[in-house]
Amino acid sequence: MIAERSTGRACASRSTGLHCFRESDRSVTDSFDPVEQMVGRELTLQAAAVPAILPRSAPAATCTAMSAQAKTTSDKLIRGATGDWEVVIGMEVHAQVTSKSKLFSGASTEFGGAPNSHVSLVDAAMPGMLPVINEECVAQAIRTGLGLKAQINLKSVFDRKNYFYPDLPQGYQISQYKSPVVGEGVVTVALDDGETVTVGIERLHLEQDAGKSLHDRHPSLSAVDLNRSGVALMEIVSKPDLRSADEAMAFLAKLRSILRYLGTCDGNMDQGSLRADVNVSVRRPGEPLGTRCEIKNVNSIRFIGQAIGHEARRQIEIIEEGGAIDQETRLFDPGRGETRSMRSKEEAHDYRYFPDPDLLPLEVTQDYVDALAKQLPELPDAKQARFVSDFGLSAYDAAVLVAERETAEYFEAAAKGRDAKTAANWVINELTGRLNKEGKDIGASPVSAAQLGAMLDLLADGTISGKIAKDLFEILWTEGGDPSAIVAARGMKQVTDLGAIGKVVDDIIAKNPDKVADARTNPKAIGWFVGQVMKSSGGKASPQAVNDLLKVKLGL
Repeated sequence: MIAERSTGRACASRSTGLHCFRESDRSVTDSFDPVEQMVGRELTLQAAAVPAILPRSAPAATCTAMSAQAKTTSDKLIRGATGDWEVVIGMEVHAQVTSKSKLFSGASTEFGGAPNSHVSLVDAAMPGMLPVINEECVAQAIRTGLGLKAQINLKSVFDRKNYFYPDLPQGYQISQYKSPVVGEGVVTVALDDGETVTVGIERLHLEQDAGKSLHDRHPSLSAVDLNRSGVALMEIVSKPDLRSADEAMAFLAKLRSILRYLGTCDGNMDQGSLRADVNVSVRRPGEPLGTRCEIKNVNSIRFIGQAIGHEARRQIEIIEEGGAIDQETRLFDPGRGETRSMRSKEEAHDYRYFPDPDLLPLEVTQDYVDALAKQLPELPDAKQARFVSDFGLSAYDAAVLVAERETAEYFEAAAKGRDAKTAANWVINELTGRLNKEGKDIGASPVSAAQLGAMLDLLADGTISGKIAKDLFEILWTEGGDPSAIVAARGMKQVTDLGAIGKVVDDIIAKNPDKVADARTNPKAIGWFVGQVMKSSGGKASPQAVNDLLKVKLGL
């Protein structure tokens, strides 16, 4: 339907399947769910530079009066005009539950359907329709709680959170207020500099997602797509334990990794299935917490870093000029690299929470929780520790490999029965580098783990050299095939015959007496001869055989 609120008239919009309302009637405070303004922009907008709160970063174009002075005095403190400041960050992460149907209805959760094609009578809030809990969504929430080392509450309660917005058909959201399904937990985050940060989890509760408002379909009307309405969300609330944008970005990346390992959320931020509300305040080191502002619905890890940087500087500038911070909800504009006011921040009493009379308290048994716990996969921290102990990898290489479950599985398959360090180098450098260059994930890799493993076998037994291996990898990437068959068919075997190599070496030595003299006084200069021999042999000569032969010929 198209509702014209100023006149009360309505008209059908069957051709698009969208429900619409007058754009002219909307105010800033009406814009309750701005996620539609953010979804997908990570891939299409040119991101602003990460602001000055981050080490080695450039200041944003805004707050110019302060940007020259806003230099970090350490990795975490920010220097203002009147001294040092500490930023305090907490996050509310909304993770869409991986399930085939919605939280209280049987409608599909598939992404990308035609507008309003995945909407049941319950989702549309038709009179007399009652919600029925989806057990799989409950199980997914408990699995996530276990993965976060959190307390699982055997009894929880669903409440109605009351507010109006056109994409919320019921006029309220079914959520959990005082009695969530998951209590306190913890996430351990490793930073790039080697520091480890422990972030407390306050709670995890289940709730319905709202629909989606679309403001680009008509010059004066906004459309409403209810496909997302009623989809199960886990809201994961952290404690205010984060002290820099780097920490916040690393925390969300780690949380997303855990969710993907568990299979409880796909973590696709560009589709809106993982997004975060970021609470930011500043204070003098050691002082009580300052007034916080909430940056709403940020769906990019990079944007989160930029938003925190700008918001921290904005607050510092206001306080240092004698002003006070208003507790409010703000939006991040990635095009300008700044936050802007959206509305004053609501408190719990504004939503008039009360237990949903259509839903009984949710009770699970400890046996049920224990059975779910036994089925959990190996999580990133445990897998990283195993890669270090069993494969002898460095902590850094292991962390890179376990960041995504699919990458870790690929590495293990390629490394099975082989030199793990060599396999790790190929996966991290050659494979991941090529995937990143072409914008693919490892699931779309043209080179399978079995093909890479077979290539590593040829490298290990001396059939091919490192240079030939790179050429072979390129062929596998573009054409596919069996590595051994390709090497045999294309004459790519490494030359180890000292007689054949010796003729090339003798010729190069004879033509370069000055280089010979140099190598005899500076043994490191032998590298030039190795390069020339490899070039003359088309890269097929064994580097080790060439080195050994040159040392004999040059008397080194």
